[in-house]
Amino acid sequence: MDGLEPDGEGLRRAGILAVRQFRERIGVPALVDVHTHFMPDRVLDKVWAHFDSAGPLVGREWPITYRHDEAERLALLRAFGVRAFTSMVYPHKPGMARWLNGWAAGFADRTPGCLRTATLFPEEGVEAYVREAVEGGAQVFKAHVQVGAYDPNDPLLRPAWGLLAEAGIPVVTHCGSGPVPGKHTGPGPVARLLAAHPRLRLVVAHLGMPEYGDFLDLAERYGEVRLDTTMACTDFSERFAPFPVTARARLADLGDRILLGTDFPNLPYPYAHQLEALERLGLGDDWLRAVCHGNGVRLFGLGPSLPDDGGARP
Repeated sequence: MDGLEPDGEGLRRAGILAVRQFRERIGVPALVDVHTHFMPDRVLDKVWAHFDSAGPLVGREWPITYRHDEAERLALLRAFGVRAFTSMVYPHKPGMARWLNGWAAGFADRTPGCLRTATLFPEEGVEAYVREAVEGGAQVFKAHVQVGAYDPNDPLLRPAWGLLAEAGIPVVTHCGSGPVPGKHTGPGPVARLLAAHPRLRLVVAHLGMPEYGDFLDLAERYGEVRLDTTMACTDFSERFAPFPVTARARLADLGDRILLGTDFPNLPYPYAHQLEALERLGLGDDWLRAVCHGNGVRLFGLGPSLPDDGGARP
């Protein structure tokens, strides 16, 4: 299943129309998506192969809805009206991060709308290449605690976290235990990290799924902590990690620090479904406009958005 079969063009147009209608309903000219994945082809192929085999791991099939070449994926984001997005890269072993950072920098240079993205791993030299990325204009980092299987409090990372906190660069971090727990996932390691670096602009991916309440606690405690919506509240995720109805008011109260994230292209449903899942929370159009556009604009210092500017360079 690849999302555009069997009637590829018809489904493509329907998906674009659904996103446009959502934007028109809530009154935003464009979207800012802080959690999208663009990687070197050979790395992305391995990621897709992992998802293809993830059924036994998560207990359900995980079809890649947008399994297309890079040009088509970029065209789709622009057609959806996404004005700014990320190239979330992440290493699973030492020696990968600096190479991935070089690729991501080149990708951002040649790709209008892509925020300059970088990553890190607990290894010798991490402070040096994180500094290089920051000085090179990195706008966002990705830390994948689950895939990397590392403790974010590893002593090797301390100087890098301090540097990122001082620079005020957001770090989108998969630290929750969904869809399956990792050795260092969960709120405990992140709580210790934030106690050491309280000014770190940590963006908790997936609203901290499934430990939603614990990560909301951390966002309420630390003013620079944010959460992204990636996969949260969708039909797919609600089956195994439902977002508590009683926590919706807390999402509303943190409305200036919730950011749209989707996991494009790796999401197992159409892009519009993530948006509709947020809409059905019933938190109002002002909240949706902030989450889907305004909060990202402020966080990354983007300029004004023109109507239907989808591919405008941030």
